[in-house]
Amino acid sequence: MAEKVDVIVVGAGLAGLFCAYELAGAGADVLVIERGDYPGAKNVSGGRLYLNPVRAFAPELWADAPLERPVVKERLTVMAGESSTTVEFTGDRLRRKPHHSATILRSTFDRWLADKVSERGAIIVPKVIVREPVMQNGRVIGIQADDEIHADVVVAADGVLSFVAEKAGLRGRLKPKNHAVGVKEIIELPADRIEDRFGVGPGEGAAQLFFGSISRGMIGGGFAYANRDSISLGMVVGIEALMKHDPPIESYRLYEEFKSRPEVTALIAGGNTIEYSAHVVPEGGIAALPQLAGDGILLVGDAAGLGLNLGVTVRGMDFAIASGVMAARAILKAREAKDFTRAGLSHYETSLKSSFVLQDMRTFSYMPHLLENPRMYASYPDVICNMLEKIFWIGDGPKARMSAEALGEARRLANWEAVRDGLDLFKV
Repeated sequence: MAEKVDVIVVGAGLAGLFCAYELAGAGADVLVIERGDYPGAKNVSGGRLYLNPVRAFAPELWADAPLERPVVKERLTVMAGESSTTVEFTGDRLRRKPHHSATILRSTFDRWLADKVSERGAIIVPKVIVREPVMQNGRVIGIQADDEIHADVVVAADGVLSFVAEKAGLRGRLKPKNHAVGVKEIIELPADRIEDRFGVGPGEGAAQLFFGSISRGMIGGGFAYANRDSISLGMVVGIEALMKHDPPIESYRLYEEFKSRPEVTALIAGGNTIEYSAHVVPEGGIAALPQLAGDGILLVGDAAGLGLNLGVTVRGMDFAIASGVMAARAILKAREAKDFTRAGLSHYETSLKSSFVLQDMRTFSYMPHLLENPRMYASYPDVICNMLEKIFWIGDGPKARMSAEALGEARRLANWEAVRDGLDLFKV
């Protein structure tokens, strides 16, 4: 006879751990299986968590959570081939507690969270690979790892590639169009140097996003987040765009080009790389979501495709936390009814639909199409930067009227494509 528990959570990321925390707190017998050496060892994200949407989930945890720095400054850098311009925003509202968002290092945070989950009685087993779900009459009844283990419900929290979800039949093969690949480094620097370079005070953080020529016309962009004693620097590019790019280029080479730009070297000069990682990111939006529930199984976080790229903000970790807790609450309701079929677990999908997670994904359902537009990364950044260059440049002859120089560049946008792109902006 196979060993049996109430719930098996596959993956000790934010979605899986918050799910296990909620379940164990209600007395459920929970087993968390993680393929990494420890929770957080293989977990990768850009590094920023929006706190307001998730503060109500496990509120007792947040006061002591090992977050890095509250984000009090936003920067958006538009990059042309040899120039750039940066828009910067800060304000008292961003500095006010409770903070709107914070930078985070997943290896630190997830390991701390796993300890909290263990304290509630859940069992976390690292260094184990789940090969496939165990099926019986079309229903998931457990998992096959080193041994076969049964459960009333399996929660697939095993990331965007989620072989558990695929082998359980909740989704087909992943489509490159709906995903991006991210490359990231953590670069160690003294705290005072970080604060000086981002222009923030002691203990304060900043987030900077970059887009334009750095992605060579492909959907994508770069980021830099200020941590306590390091900077999270990285770049994300659409997988299908990379596959079709002519001439071919690999994501890590794009990242090295981005890293060598003077706008970036000024941020990281003198730093020491202490971590290098890559990660696949779901970016297909609500239209690309798989089936989120089945008989004896729920999908959460990246495994459920819950990610949202808004260009100036990227959401994922808050969606993961919310989906994990909502999955746990649905399982507890199903446990009361002793019904672990898809119908019995339907409270999960109902909760997601009424929450900020699917409401935001529905509101911005047009965003993936808008971000696919190559003019967002070539034509428009060039025009913006050229316009500003002409305004600020003093040559060796008479200077033209600034209005004339600005209008000269603006005429490059006077076409039907620009009009259509402008209309597209009203759809998001």
